Amino acid sequence: MSTTLERPATTPAFQQVSLTRKAKNGVATVLVWLAFLIAVVPLVWVLYTVIVNGIKRIPFSNWWTEDFGSVLSDEVGGGVLHAIVGTLEQGLICAIIAVPIGLLVSIYLVEYGRGKLAKATTFMVDILSGVPSIVAALFIYALWITTLGLPRSGFAVSLALVLLMIPVVVRSSEEMLRIVPDDLREASYALGVPKWKTIMKIVLPTAMSGIIGGIMMALARVMGETAPLLVLVGYSAYVNWNPFDGEQAALPLVMNNERVTNSLDPGSVGFDRIWGAALTLVIIIAILNLLATLLSRLLAPKKK
Repeated sequence: MSTTLERPATTPAFQQVSLTRKAKNGVATVLVWLAFLIAVVPLVWVLYTVIVNGIKRIPFSNWWTEDFGSVLSDEVGGGVLHAIVGTLEQGLICAIIAVPIGLLVSIYLVEYGRGKLAKATTFMVDILSGVPSIVAALFIYALWITTLGLPRSGFAVSLALVLLMIPVVVRSSEEMLRIVPDDLREASYALGVPKWKTIMKIVLPTAMSGIIGGIMMALARVMGETAPLLVLVGYSAYVNWNPFDGEQAALPLVMNNERVTNSLDPGSVGFDRIWGAALTLVIIIAILNLLATLLSRLLAPKKK
């Protein structure tokens, strides 16, 4: 008895790509590179302008260790230590308040959020993300100063920055939590691990590197805001280590003060101070981002 063996079906040969598809692919490639150049050229131009104009004051040690209290407004010398202290203190207080709130809201929306409350929370986060900085500053002014009768201070600025930072933290953390594979959650649940412990031990460590990146992006945004500084705190040429009392400077406020009080002609004292403060702010944000990158690598899950 003979058996007939069927010949395996042969896979069809790849058809030659048509000229139309090649043309479409070429056009798409050109458009992508063009969009990349359009996005990169202004960024490089801005960085080049800031570095060239601001590098004159940066190398001097007194720029980092002194304030403007010991020099006249149009006198060469002094530094921005008072502004660096104010910027870091206000940003740190803002992050201490905004990061836990934003992270908890994002965990609720991803892990627990169902029904009308979740929809309302998402809607309010969307609204808050579009609020201009001047509106946030006026709200804190009406609540903190007008209603409660408390003085203008660096802490009031931090409260306004919190309103601007929370929606960015929520959105970035929410996206990072959503990309964590559900298989990890289901495997943890199958082993009898409670949901809260699964979130703390599995979900958050997996998404932590991306969450830290989002937090730094939000912090970099609020550290450059000027409107809350103009409304909620006065400029001081001296170092003020207490953000809860008295006037306190910040790097954006230094730029605005020099714009108002000094000449902006190239080579003048005001011109050098403005661009020096701008470059100092860029350097601080770059250092914070590098530290965040190192921290995210340390906290990232280790492959075994």
